[in-house]
Amino acid sequence: MDFEKRLERAIERGQHQGDVQAREDEQRKLGETELKQLHIKYQLELSEQIEDCLRKLADHFPGFRFNTATDERGWGATISRDDLLVEDGRRANSFSRLEMVISPFASVHILELRAKGTIHNKELFRRTRYQMLVEADPESFRQLIDMWVLEYAELYAANA
Repeated sequence: MDFEKRLERAIERGQHQGDVQAREDEQRKLGETELKQLHIKYQLELSEQIEDCLRKLADHFPGFRFNTATDERGWGATISRDDLLVEDGRRANSFSRLEMVISPFASVHILELRAKGTIHNKELFRRTRYQMLVEADPESFRQLIDMWVLEYAELYAANA
C-alpha cells in the first residue's frame, strides 16, 4: 500500500475517533444534565423540610428570627437570636443560631446536608452528611433534618 492510501486511512480513523469522542461527550453531558435536575429536585424537597422544621422550632423559642437561605453556600434556612444579658451590672451579648443547608450542585455529584448550631456564643455542633447523588435517599436526609433540629432544640432548652 502506498503512502497516499495509508494517509487517507489514517485521516478516516482520526475522523471516526473524533466522532466517537463527540458522541461520548454528548452522552456525558446528558448525564450531567439529568444529575443536575435530580439534585435540584432533592434540593427543593429538602430545603422545604428544613424551612418547616426551623419555623416550628422558632415558634417554640420566642425571639428567634427565621430566614431562608438561598446563596452560594446552598438552600435551606437559618434561625438566630441576639440576647442582651446583664450580669453584675455589666452587659454582654449572647448569640444563638442554627443553619441548615443543602449544598449546591457540584461536579462531584453528591447530595450534601450541612448544619451548624451555636448557642450562647458557643458552637455546639457542626454536622455534614452526604451521599452520591445517584444513590441518594431523600428520606434518610429528612430524618436527619428532623433529628438535628430536635438535637438543637434539646441543647438550647438545656442551656437557656
